[in-house]
Amino acid sequence: MAQPTIKLNVLAKTAENAKQIVEAAEGRVYVGLMVKNFPSVDEAVKTVEEFQAAGVPVSVGLGAGDPAMWSKVVDVSVRTKPAHVNQVFPAAGYTLGAMRAVGSEDTLVNALITPSGTAGQVRIATGPTSVSFENDTISCEAAAAMLAEIGVHSVKFYPIGGTNHLDELAAMVKASVAQGIKIFEPTGGIDIDTIGKVVEVCAENGAEIIIPHVYTSIIDSATGLTRIEDVKELMRAIS
Repeated sequence: MAQPTIKLNVLAKTAENAKQIVEAAEGRVYVGLMVKNFPSVDEAVKTVEEFQAAGVPVSVGLGAGDPAMWSKVVDVSVRTKPAHVNQVFPAAGYTLGAMRAVGSEDTLVNALITPSGTAGQVRIATGPTSVSFENDTISCEAAAAMLAEIGVHSVKFYPIGGTNHLDELAAMVKASVAQGIKIFEPTGGIDIDTIGKVVEVCAENGAEIIIPHVYTSIIDSATGLTRIEDVKELMRAIS
């Protein structure tokens, strides 16, 4: 079996911080900007464009999976055509169509699925209205089939609590791969110590592109900057 491609998804406070991250990761990274952190779409667009001008592959995100941000994510993304977009499950197809409508067919769009606590069952009610049914579950197979039907590229599995949900992670990866979705994005509580095992489980179950999201654990609390040495450590852990 061919070795999977592994890319990081990390945050950056400034364009300069982001440029250093891209260099440290040797280009194998998406740099996340959360729309929740901006007072308006225009402000978010301005920052995304600043990062892009610096040669940074931007990942437009919600902000802690906040379902209320889904439309803001679309608005920012159609104006900036980022490399990667994070989206709630119910809006993923809409987002994919919106990106295609502006000629950005290469933008990778994921869909947020949440572990249920039981391997083989997941929660897909991750939108602003459907979140009130967040305790309802469906099979991993059904969730993956729905995404495959509309052509969504990738599953974002969040929050996995580092290595706390490895059996559920394995089941969702396997179901996704069976439906032809070969990109998988484990997210939540991943750090330098746990990333290796998380990536290993994704690879063992057939994921061909693995994009672990690593956020707060590598951010300097005093400066708000992502620590470049930690990025290098993460790369060593997954190489």
